[in-house]
Amino acid sequence: MIRSIRFLIGLGALIVSMALPSGVQAAFVTRAEAAYVLDVTTGTVLLNKQGDIPLPPASMSKLMTLNMLFEALADGRVTLDTRFRVSSTAKAMGGSTMFLDETDRPTVEELIKGIIVLSGNDACVVVAEGLAGTEEAFSRLMNDRARDLGLTGSTFANSSGWPDPVHRMSMADLGKLAARLITEFPEYYGYFALTEFPFDGRAPQNRFNRNPILGLGIGADGLKTGHTQEAGYGLVGSAQQGNRRIVFAITGLDTAEARAQESESIVNWAFRQFVQRTVAEEGKVLAEADVWMGAEPTVGLVAPEDYTLLVPALIRGAVPAEIVWRGPLQAPVAAGQHIADLIVRFDDLPETVLPLVAERDVAQGGFGTRLRTAAGVLMDRYLGDGAGADPS
Repeated sequence: MIRSIRFLIGLGALIVSMALPSGVQAAFVTRAEAAYVLDVTTGTVLLNKQGDIPLPPASMSKLMTLNMLFEALADGRVTLDTRFRVSSTAKAMGGSTMFLDETDRPTVEELIKGIIVLSGNDACVVVAEGLAGTEEAFSRLMNDRARDLGLTGSTFANSSGWPDPVHRMSMADLGKLAARLITEFPEYYGYFALTEFPFDGRAPQNRFNRNPILGLGIGADGLKTGHTQEAGYGLVGSAQQGNRRIVFAITGLDTAEARAQESESIVNWAFRQFVQRTVAEEGKVLAEADVWMGAEPTVGLVAPEDYTLLVPALIRGAVPAEIVWRGPLQAPVAAGQHIADLIVRFDDLPETVLPLVAERDVAQGGFGTRLRTAAGVLMDRYLGDGAGADPS
């Protein structure tokens, strides 16, 4: 049988409660067509507005090209000093470029900067051809890798985000990919904070990073803008304040100014409307579960470690939660055995499920325990049949 208890957990106190508070945080209303906001530190999705719908990603999909290049660096296929040739196909790319030509032999490091800062479409083609021979082959590798990474809303037709009816990414995939670049490749993440890259003195007016939230004093340090007529203005951004980091992906804004305003507002909202709280301390008994045929009748349910969650800032003193387990538990029970779950829910946030374990060993009961249990079962059946009821 499934057993459950609803609690308010707060500062060492447990208060039984059957009602959960509503309106505990101010929901963010975005002008973006689609948006996804993730607290990387806790893994909490703070906002998902049409975030799972595949949409034209424009240059934001260059993050997948960078992921492929960072993986090649990580496994030693290339180094930052490796030089790639520039084909006539790469040189012919329009849009944002590094102004590469066939006489150039840019290094991997220069190409990384060229993709991030200058949004170089030519640089993306150089990387694609350098790693896979052709851009078509590279696109197939991108699609295979996207499936491996669980990016289910992504399909790649090229390396640069050049408009194509097949080329699509969801904002959720972009947010997850951004988090991966930050956590898996910290040695390369610093490139995303560069505000300019005057490659070989070419086109000096094009040397500046288009990311509008860099340098605003809000902890922003990445990642990639995007714009086409089809996609509108978008941004995959990240910021860190204190020990918290968020990433977000937005698209479909009408102007670059709207993109900048919306991005800054999202960062401020994410850090000001949510705080980290310890909702369960390691080893602290949160509830007792019955043990069937055990040497002891109950066992404590405890957290195996401190559980810290992101909670709405307006909640003071208590966090709504529910403990669920299948009981009564069958003896013997081992200390540290996963026997229950702590479920935390808030309005407009996905529920969080945290495992709870047995506080101590509970051995199987002896003959006396079995005798008392059998007697109790018989008594329950006897009373359940109506014995002892008033005949009138």
